Amino acid sequence: MRSIEAGAGQSFRFVRLVFALLVCCGAWLLTGCERERVFQREGYVFGTRVDVAVYTDDPRLADATIAAVLREFDRLHNTYHAWKPSELTDLNEALAQGRSREVSPELAAMLRDAQSLSEIGGGLFDPAIGALVELWGFHTDTFEPARPDPAALAGLKAAQPRMSDLVIEANLISSRNPAVRIDFGGYAKGYALDLAAAILLERGIRSALINVGGNVMALGSKGRQPWRVGVQHPRQSGVMATMPLYDGEAIGTSGDYQRYFELDGLRFAHILDPRTFEPTHATQALTVLVTPRPQVGVLSDVASKPAYLAGDAWREQTRHFGIEHALRVAADGRVEVTRALRARLEFPESIEVRVVD
Repeated sequence: MRSIEAGAGQSFRFVRLVFALLVCCGAWLLTGCERERVFQREGYVFGTRVDVAVYTDDPRLADATIAAVLREFDRLHNTYHAWKPSELTDLNEALAQGRSREVSPELAAMLRDAQSLSEIGGGLFDPAIGALVELWGFHTDTFEPARPDPAALAGLKAAQPRMSDLVIEANLISSRNPAVRIDFGGYAKGYALDLAAAILLERGIRSALINVGGNVMALGSKGRQPWRVGVQHPRQSGVMATMPLYDGEAIGTSGDYQRYFELDGLRFAHILDPRTFEPTHATQALTVLVTPRPQVGVLSDVASKPAYLAGDAWREQTRHFGIEHALRVAADGRVEVTRALRARLEFPESIEVRVVD
């Protein structure tokens, strides 16, 4: 299930897997339509690999449109980076000093949206804990196997930063709590998917597969067949399951298998529980598939986090977001999948699956 990770870091192997599947499913599907084919380019932003594939008969349109999408990814990466100088770090500095700050309309809208989604998830999705992410050593591309300083962790836990501490008045942002530090690691990749889809559609591309570090959205189909994606196992190499992804759908996973370190026989992953200020050990990976609706990309990124952190109560969390297609790999390796998603997934016979309603 490592195919579709929604956390701050993602699986490069899944990225390669997705496009390997594209190749395998019909040698670019040239049969029956010799002019249309897949055009694909890769990039590296958000600390992970991104891929855009479009199915069209116009190579110039494909090249120009994919280039526009990759430029937009670069813009988002530079504007909302959590620890390198950006508009977001400028805001965090102001909040830490107890000052209000005027931000761009886009950032203000993102903060309002994230605040609302945090409430829906009962606070288990909370971008206000950026200082906690840094304390655990995940504001870097490499991780040292070490626990946070106990005094610093206790102080932050006492401060209890939350998205509800933000005060958003038009584009003026302030905070009731100076410990708030925004990190869009669980939101930005889904937001990028939605913007990429808008660019593609505006330019006349109706068939595409967009992959932002394992969060994947489909537009249209690949010729006469739907796009297909693979779900990789969090503890094994290779494909755990495959499935079709239809027009306007998006899929994403939160897991403990990419951005993590091991210490004293335990795995400490980057998805931190705002209740305990610790990584959770109850789930290896949690995948959600979001059917067509507004902000489908954002939901594919956000909704997997509360369900991942909720452990055995994962299904309750997916219901909060109106998601019926979900899959969990528990800490002991149990595979649980909703009835709606089970009907889509193709598993090898060796994998035992428990279906839940």
